[in-house]
This record gives sequence, C-alpha cells and structure tokens, in this order.
Amino acid sequence: MIYGDPAELSARQVIAAFGDRSLTPSEYLDACMARISALNPAINALTAFDGERAVVQAAAASRRWHEGRPAGILDGLPVGVKDLQETAGLLTTHGSPRARGHVPRTDLPMVARLRAAGAIVLAKTNVPELGAGGNTRNPVWGATGNPFDPRLTAGGSSGGSAAALAADLLPLCTGSDTGGSLRLPAALCGVVGFRPSTDVIAHPTRLLGWSAISVLGPMAREVDDVLLMLRACQGFDAGDPLSAPSDPARFDVLPEKPLAALRLGFSEDFGGAPVDPDIRATFRARLAVLAPQVAECREVDLDLGAMDRAFDILRAESFVAGFAEAIREAPDDFGVHIHRNVELGLSLTLADRAWAHAEQTRILRAFNARIAGLDAIILPTSPVSPFAWTEPYARRIDGQEMDIYYRWLALTYRGSLGGGPAITLPSGRDGAGMPFGLQLLGPVRGDAGLLAAARSIETFLAQDPQTARPRPDSKALTRSTVDLRSIVTHPPLQGTQAAQGLRTVV
Repeated sequence: MIYGDPAELSARQVIAAFGDRSLTPSEYLDACMARISALNPAINALTAFDGERAVVQAAAASRRWHEGRPAGILDGLPVGVKDLQETAGLLTTHGSPRARGHVPRTDLPMVARLRAAGAIVLAKTNVPELGAGGNTRNPVWGATGNPFDPRLTAGGSSGGSAAALAADLLPLCTGSDTGGSLRLPAALCGVVGFRPSTDVIAHPTRLLGWSAISVLGPMAREVDDVLLMLRACQGFDAGDPLSAPSDPARFDVLPEKPLAALRLGFSEDFGGAPVDPDIRATFRARLAVLAPQVAECREVDLDLGAMDRAFDILRAESFVAGFAEAIREAPDDFGVHIHRNVELGLSLTLADRAWAHAEQTRILRAFNARIAGLDAIILPTSPVSPFAWTEPYARRIDGQEMDIYYRWLALTYRGSLGGGPAITLPSGRDGAGMPFGLQLLGPVRGDAGLLAAARSIETFLAQDPQTARPRPDSKALTRSTVDLRSIVTHPPLQGTQAAQGLRTVV
C-alpha cells in the first residue's frame, strides 16, 4: 500500500511497489509529472521533455509488471538525463546556442543501457553552457535554482540533475564529472552523487579517449538508488580504451563494511585549498559525531603535489580538443568561460602537457600511500555554502581571491586527479541552513568498497535529524517568484537543426 505522494519514494521503493502491484509505472509517472508541473517552474531543473513517449512506455511497462515479466531492473522508472548527454529523439542542447535545435538520432551509450534496463527517459536536466563551470546557467534555458532557496545556485555542471532529485521530481538522474560536476551540485542540493573509477561506466564518446579526467556517473537521493542505477549502466565498451571487462554482477552484492570496522582518514581542505570557516566548523561537527563510531579516524596530509596546475593543464587540453576549431569559425557562439579555457590551452606547450601527465601519475602514487590501510578519506565536498545564482562563481573564499572561475572547486577536482572513486553524501545543513555534503574518496578500482562504506555512514547519519539528508520545503517552492529564465538570449528552436562543430568535454 502506497501512502502520501509516490514521487517522494526512493527508486528502490518504487520498483518494489511495481513488483507487489501496489503502484503501476503509469501511476508513478503521473505522480512525477504532477510534481514537475508544481515545482519545476520554481527551480528550472528540467528542460526538454519527452512526455508523450513516456506515457506510452509507462503503459507498456505497467502491462509487463502486471504479467510478471519486467524488461529489466529499471522497468517503468522515469529518469532525467543531463543535457550534455545525447538522447535519441529528444532535444539535447548542451546549454549552447549552437545546439539549441539539436535532436540526436542515437543515445549516449550510458543512456542506451538505462533504456535497455527499462528506464523511461522523461526529461533533460539543465547544465552550464557546454558544461563549463560549477553554476548551472546558460543562454538557452536559463539558470537552475537551489530547491532549498531558488535565489541560490544548485551547483554544476549537473545542477539540473541534483535539483530535480532534491525536489523529488525524478528518482534517478545521470551526471558527469571532470572536476566535481556531479559531486558539487549533489552536495549543494542535499543528494548523493557518485564519481566512479574510470573503468566502471564506459564512455566511448569521450573526445580524449585515453584521458581519465572525465567520467560519467549516477545521481540519486540515497546510496542504494545509486547502486541500482550503477548496475544498469556499468560495463565495458571497446570504444572506450579505459573501460574494462568485468563481472556484470560486480555491484549486486557489496563487501561487508560495518560502521564500527571502518578506518577513515580525513582532511578539512585537501592539502590547503581555501575553505569557508563555517564549512570547516560544520565538517568538524560531523567528524565529532562520526569518529567515535568507527575503528579509526585520523587526519591525513593530502598535499599530494602541484594539483591545481596539473588540473589546469589537463582540463585546458580537453577544451582545446573540443572547442578550439569551432571557436575559430564562430567565436560569438561561445561564452566567456569556453573562450578562457581554450585560450589557456593554446598558451601551453608540449612540455607543459608532458609535465601535467607525469605530475598526475605522481599524485596518484602519493594518494595511494595516504589511503593505504584506510577504507576511505573523508572531507567536505564544497568549500562554501550556496551563493546567488546570479554570481558566476565563488570569487573569494576565506579572504582568498580565486584566480580562475573554477578554482573554488579544488576540493573536488583535486580528487579527480587520482582516478579513483568519490562519492558525496548529504549530511544535514551548514550554518547558513543549506545542505552540507560529506565527500568520501576511495582507492582506484575500489568502487564497491567505497560504496559499502558510504552506505554504512549514510545509515548512521540518517538516524539523527541534524545529520540526515535535509528536505526542501515544497510549499515554499510553489510560492517562489525568482525569475530563473531572465538570462535566456537564445531560446531552443522548434526544428531539428544539427549542432555543427560541437564536442562536449564533460
């Protein structure tokens, strides 16, 4: 028996309800669409919709569940797909004027795997222009507001996905992560974002196929829902040289990681990155609650090398590969962040690139030494509380000016350099009353172990309202008058104009 709003159920609860026939996919889709109609205008998380096809697919899934033959582990579950990721027959703009009429003919392989597991792609989730930056706003769809206060940022670049999940618009959403693009918004919106090791989710459309800096990942409201999605989309693809053949059931059963047996390291600032004093205080308060419950919790020095410069170079080379030619042809089609990334890349030399790749290797080996004997290293996900979405980025943190627009993401992008898994868990609110996220880092290919540790910590945190996942006030959202579309200058086209020279980096 389902009580209350079905849209507020976890993905696992929804699938279980399909199985015991207390809820049908059609009924659940109706609940999600009603929720979207009521709340999405206030946060602008979802952009293009495939509603008519979703209704047909939900009806078919309802028949399959009634007959006891679901098509897959996600059969009939509506999902949101990040607008950087291709969806067959559904507008995919990348938040860019160049692609505002682009309707792909094929799915990104990750999306195809979700559909094969029975998922219904209902909507696209908003992004920054071409995924550049930690604040979701673009000239095609406008900005995404934080469900806890639409005047504030939802983070980025998977900000639409995070906001949609926090507001219970959808149970699962896709993300991608170069420097924190799914972890940061998940933390700022109070949901879970998982960056897997590079080999876990094949990314055969990645422009630089041998670069491990950018990965695809699942986002949900709890760890078990992340696992459900991960089971559907993980796996090898020969087009991705960094993916690897693996047991299809690798995430079906996690290793035992009881809380009392966990050995954790911690760092407040990932080797000296600027962190707001209130965020430090909130992190210390969470450690004070968690540390007595685990076998070990000790400080770890995460000064692993020249992490910022290495990331700058690795990121810039991907922007040169993705956008340099297109910018030469049509410079006015791209925003300032894209231009600055490409300019930085074009200023670098082959020696710079060689140094960066060598430094990344040294950073990995230094991280391996720090995490040896530990199940995870825990730290804050974001160095600041959400700020106004009208500000492009956090310009100053604890008295320190940011020298480039993504420098405020150091707590997450430094973790990307090691190539291992990372997850952010919601843990109550910060001093400003906004969601606070705890980030956990694991060793390369230690995904199952990290997820098991995260689930144990999540279960413990959920026992206390002060540390449990916060929930936004849906009634307050319906009263919001924030204009999130005021920055739209190139609304989406009605036709199927193809995007020319457009290659997404993240």
